[in-house]
Amino acid sequence: VTLKACKKEEKMDREFQKKFKFEGSINVLTQMMVDPATTEKRGGAKNLPLRRGEILDVIQFTNQEQILCRNSQGRYGYVPQAVMLPL
Repeated sequence: VTLKACKKEEKMDREFQKKFKFEGSINVLTQMMVDPATTEKRGGAKNLPLRRGEILDVIQFTNQEQILCRNSQGRYGYVPQAVMLPL
């Protein structure tokens, strides 16, 4: 991993912490998969795009309906808990 990639990742993490008012260090709790049977959706303001079968890092179980996740591109956002499957 290059220094440039590290700096970009740090910047994305800082932006995420600001946007989601997230305190403390970012730890991956577990990984979950988007249900392959779900309808794909484009992301919104604070929502990640839904891609069938995508593996996401779970950052926080925010409430019964949504999980705060990070995708393989390093983007953060909410995903409906109903479409997530344990690995």
